[in-house]
Amino acid sequence: MDTIHYISSDILSLEIVNDILSQDKKLALSEEARANIERCRTYLDNRMEKQETPIYGINTGFGSLYNVKIDNSNLSQLQVNLVKSHACGTGDEVPQEIVKIMLLLKIQSLSYGHSGVQLATVERLIDFYNNEIYPVIYTQGSLGASGDLAPLAHLSLPLIGEGEVYSDGFRQPAKKVLEREGWEPIVLKSKEGLALLNGTQFMSAYGVHVLLKSIKLSYLADVIGAVSLEGFDGRIEPFNEHIHMVRPHKGQIVTARRFNELLQDSEIIAQPKKHVQDPYSFRCIPQVHGATKDTIDYVKKVFRTEINSVTDNPNIFIDSDEIISGGNFHGQPLALTLDFLGIALAELGSISERRTYQLISGLRGLPPFLVSNPGLNSGFMIPQYTAASIVSQNKQLATPASVDSIVSSNGQEDHVSMGANAATKVLKIVENLERILAIELMNASQAIEFRRPLKSSDFLEMFIKSYREEVPVVTEDRILHYDIENTLAFLSNLQIDESVIE
Repeated sequence: MDTIHYISSDILSLEIVNDILSQDKKLALSEEARANIERCRTYLDNRMEKQETPIYGINTGFGSLYNVKIDNSNLSQLQVNLVKSHACGTGDEVPQEIVKIMLLLKIQSLSYGHSGVQLATVERLIDFYNNEIYPVIYTQGSLGASGDLAPLAHLSLPLIGEGEVYSDGFRQPAKKVLEREGWEPIVLKSKEGLALLNGTQFMSAYGVHVLLKSIKLSYLADVIGAVSLEGFDGRIEPFNEHIHMVRPHKGQIVTARRFNELLQDSEIIAQPKKHVQDPYSFRCIPQVHGATKDTIDYVKKVFRTEINSVTDNPNIFIDSDEIISGGNFHGQPLALTLDFLGIALAELGSISERRTYQLISGLRGLPPFLVSNPGLNSGFMIPQYTAASIVSQNKQLATPASVDSIVSSNGQEDHVSMGANAATKVLKIVENLERILAIELMNASQAIEFRRPLKSSDFLEMFIKSYREEVPVVTEDRILHYDIENTLAFLSNLQIDESVIE
């Protein structure tokens, strides 16, 4: 198995990112990437030796200071000042697994040869990645428009020996880590600070991280939903392919097909039913789960484009001898899709909680709150409260960030995406969804015990048996907080087939 991923112009897909992360691969530049970076830097150095007219961000100030001409003798100091002055993030720390993705995506974006950075700068970022040196970055500070300025400033500070990093599990000054490794701070050249700070890697890294979790949870929502359907003694007819072929949304078809596979040869689903219909939270699983699948597919396409793009400014085009200032750093495509993803994931949690509610309601031969001797035992009464609380929070978090904009930089940056806020919100939504599904699994696996001696399908019986090794059947009241945590750990540790990610 290859242990190194070579950065190149080849498409960086979500599947490849997942492979890099899950296999803990190291990074290295391909010869193509090295040549692109060096060629662009040489072009810029030669251009600036004779350049007298202003080029934004290279020999001018930034933002509304774009008209302030900077003397060529101060071009390096200009970039250092930019990185320092923009490092004003606050709030919670960005999780290290997301910082790792930020490093990967920033390296990828700089490798195309349109940013003008030094080869040494990109190689140092690779050193950070490969040695698990993660800059301390904060969640608040980006408007998601001029690039993720504040977060990327904190990502860049250690390059110049400033800021803090996590290394060997400890938070410590970057300068100390550089000295330990025998690395000199990078001396930034013209444009480099701007190339590092302009970009969408904060939003993109959150999006990639959440997408990978979403794909897994979308699959698990189907599996857990199937267990709930069995526990509720539900009907198979709503999953008949004929229904879905006359409304052929891809996600709907995939969901129905998956449920038929999950329930194949189940004794419970095959037994005669006294009820003619199931509630929507069961009957409409293909339509609701399917819509979320289609949303995830759409968001994947947007992020696939984004993580294979150049998102700093200005952009350098050697062949046409142009340095062009534009707006590729604007996060609107990401803001809209992150909001869309958040809404879709919130709905997956919403329908899950409704199934939990149905299971504890004392219907279809199930005891109230899924416990023997109800009254003396409260059983699963309160986990539904917990799920309802989390679902409600997700509804609040699903309010779009992308419809907001606040003018900044003295009116020069007069429309922003707020994509960074969308990114941090969707991470909380997906973490909440995992908890909601964990609570549904607790209830569904308990309910199915009241269908014995009938058995479900071989797959679901194997799934439940594996789960029972971590969380036993509830026979009398106990502290269910531990069951929730153990269920979360069970779901987190589950390995799913890589084909689900495609």
